[in-house]
Amino acid sequence: MQKITLISVGRLKEDFFKAAEKEYAKRLGGFCDLKIIEVNQKQLPSNPSDGQIEAALSLEADEIISKIPKGSEIITLCIEGKLYSSEELSQVIENNANMGSGNITFIIGGSFGLSETVKAKSKIRLSMSKMTFPHRLARVMLLEQIYRAFQIGAGTKYHK
Repeated sequence: MQKITLISVGRLKEDFFKAAEKEYAKRLGGFCDLKIIEVNQKQLPSNPSDGQIEAALSLEADEIISKIPKGSEIITLCIEGKLYSSEELSQVIENNANMGSGNITFIIGGSFGLSETVKAKSKIRLSMSKMTFPHRLARVMLLEQIYRAFQIGAGTKYHK
């Protein structure tokens, strides 16, 4: 079974986000072995300097990198990433299952994004949209898109 790991900076606090995550994790159970890992977001002052932000991202990067499963294809979510359609994401997941290790790790940063160190390790830099979303919502949206990708691959009517 394909393994999907989602590493996310920050914790889900709101019950509605937790419920949505739980629902998509349940749905994905029939398609993949899903593991969700939360990394602590480093605390910053209310108006941090660029140096403080870089230092926090670097600390988060160390923790993120230590959690990436060996041999996993890495996909980072970042604003400068490429926009993929649901069908294209489905193809990425299917190609990985057919030709790779079958392991994919998606990484979502916190409010200030991800360190370039983490992004440099990724095979794909993925953008969810040209719009800005809270990273907690992006987490739920990504899980839905992964579920949709598996549904597309299975040829079901969910995608229509």
